[in-house]
Amino acid sequence: MLVATTETIAHHRTIRTLGQCFGVVVRSRGLGGNLMAGLRSIIGGEIKEYTEMLEEARRHAVDRMVKNATEMGANAIVMMRFDSSEMGQTMSEIVAYGTAVLTEPE
Repeated sequence: MLVATTETIAHHRTIRTLGQCFGVVVRSRGLGGNLMAGLRSIIGGEIKEYTEMLEEARRHAVDRMVKNATEMGANAIVMMRFDSSEMGQTMSEIVAYGTAVLTEPE
């Protein structure tokens, strides 16, 4: 599956636009991770526990988006974006979304 943040894919032409596709992940860091992150926030710098959690959540959101597009019959996704929000104080929602399309090489 080709996934692009651009409107078109180089050397491909879009045959058909199938519609929006997305993947959603909601993650919560466990008590130990929150405790370590809280201690690191006092000192300052990168909070690696949250960075790792968000990187993994993004990968899972993209995987789910690709699965959604595949079920729609797409072979590519264009205009792919991420969105994120906090749910409460311990949960993060990551959404990967884009437009599912059918393309062919030029």
